[in-house]
Amino acid sequence: MKIRIRHTKRYQEIINVFLRNGFSHFLFRLGLTNRSSLKDDGVEVNMNDIGVKLRHALQELGPTFIKLGQIASSRRDLVPPEIALELEKLQDHVMSVPFDKIREIVELELGEPLEHLFSRFDEEPLATASIGQVHVAYLPSGEKVAVKVQRPDIRPIMETDLAILSDLARFLEDNTDWAKTYHLREMIVEFSRSLHDELDYRVEARNGERIAKQFEEDPSIHIPKVHWDFSTDKVLTMEMVYGVKVNNLEKLDAGGYDRKLIARRIVDSMFHQILDEGFFHGDPHPGNIYILPDNVVSYLDFGMVGMLDKEMKYHFASLLIHLQEGNTEDMIDTFAEMGILSEETDMRTFTRDITDLQRRYYDVALNEVSLGTIFIELFQVAYRHHIIIPSEISILGKAILTLEGLIAKLDPELSIMKAVEPFGRRLVKERYHPKNLFDNSWKDFVENIEILTNLPKDLKSIMTTIRKGKLQLDINVQQLQVFLRRLDRISNRLSFSIILLSFSILMVGLIIGSAIDGRANMLWQFPIIEAGSIIASLMFLFMIYTIIRSGRM
Repeated sequence: MKIRIRHTKRYQEIINVFLRNGFSHFLFRLGLTNRSSLKDDGVEVNMNDIGVKLRHALQELGPTFIKLGQIASSRRDLVPPEIALELEKLQDHVMSVPFDKIREIVELELGEPLEHLFSRFDEEPLATASIGQVHVAYLPSGEKVAVKVQRPDIRPIMETDLAILSDLARFLEDNTDWAKTYHLREMIVEFSRSLHDELDYRVEARNGERIAKQFEEDPSIHIPKVHWDFSTDKVLTMEMVYGVKVNNLEKLDAGGYDRKLIARRIVDSMFHQILDEGFFHGDPHPGNIYILPDNVVSYLDFGMVGMLDKEMKYHFASLLIHLQEGNTEDMIDTFAEMGILSEETDMRTFTRDITDLQRRYYDVALNEVSLGTIFIELFQVAYRHHIIIPSEISILGKAILTLEGLIAKLDPELSIMKAVEPFGRRLVKERYHPKNLFDNSWKDFVENIEILTNLPKDLKSIMTTIRKGKLQLDINVQQLQVFLRRLDRISNRLSFSIILLSFSILMVGLIIGSAIDGRANMLWQFPIIEAGSIIASLMFLFMIYTIIRSGRM
């Protein structure tokens, strides 16, 4: 009953905030309010006005909705660009928690009085945010550390908000087509999982240690050490970093730092995380990057990270390479392989939009191309065609947009697009390595064996269904053009293989006949066997090349 009362009270508070900020018509159309709540606040407003009002509403509603808005700002495939730009301005700076509450949380979590845990603990916070705040402290050993402490009672508030968002998503999916199209409930589930991770500081600590292992042999990159004996899910104690914030250009120049070298190290280290390791810092804004002596780059705050598996890394690299080469057909094939094309996608107009996009970048010098701009334009194409970009690509896009803005200040001559090219091409080459081709082929072989093994059982199940008269056929071929193009390629390859096999059998017959007869086979003074062998070899090599180029044996 208490939970229901709390949910009802918070739900009414959320509705009231949106009503105050001019969303009465929107709430009425969604069926969340009745006609009496309608105000004469004007329906005809532009996207910029909606973005401003939405930002104010989310800011007023607190941490959960601020985080939701910040994540939505990176989803250019779902959110109109004008609204996304406004949501990027969301800030989660809040009033600091009184020190007696901080003391209470630290002592409860670590199990000892504060004076026994630390030789000194500053009462004034170094930084504050919606989820926690950071204090400077000293361990008994004298080492200076940064202690992040979670705000009291933040979990119940967020749990209530997430439960309400889940209910709203279910309601909207049941009553609106757009929510069903974009799988709103799945997005809220993913958002909830991400927020729960942020509420557990041990997850952030493990993220930092995982990235630290990527640079164990690279002294130019520094990740702060975690003090696990002084850390829990609500308290995180880390090594204190002494350095210059990366966007403080005056201080960097005054200290004799090499801005070009710093920019190169940041770019190379980020793409190493993204394309080599597949696990990367998801929010590399200036407040999370400090520069230490000798131009060492130090990354902080690993609450948001991104992950790319092997397939997604390859797809990302392929898209960039195909775009730069002007290969629209392979770009569309890559989108299809990613499994993100919607059944509502009009492949004709989608192909046209992708062709228009690649024409703008075909054969353009890499140092003249903005990777962040490419991401925005790709997301805008996806938005127009109801294509849902995977969340990991959205985080990647946000990270690169942030990174590009930072690098433009450090070294305007450094092109991120040019910097990512060698990483991408190396990734594509690795995919075509014989070992990887064999691994992929073996995986496909095992999957096919499993299918064949289960085939009798599946056929029996189908026959039983047919006999009961319950068989229903719902034929829905998505991405018809892509499907037909692939089918055409398969049929051509099969035909080519059959021709090659027939030609080879003919050549073997001629060779055997020549050996038995003891004479050379000549046709109008032309050596048939030698010429045929060369032709067969070339055909065989061409077939092998096309198979390798496809990435599958």
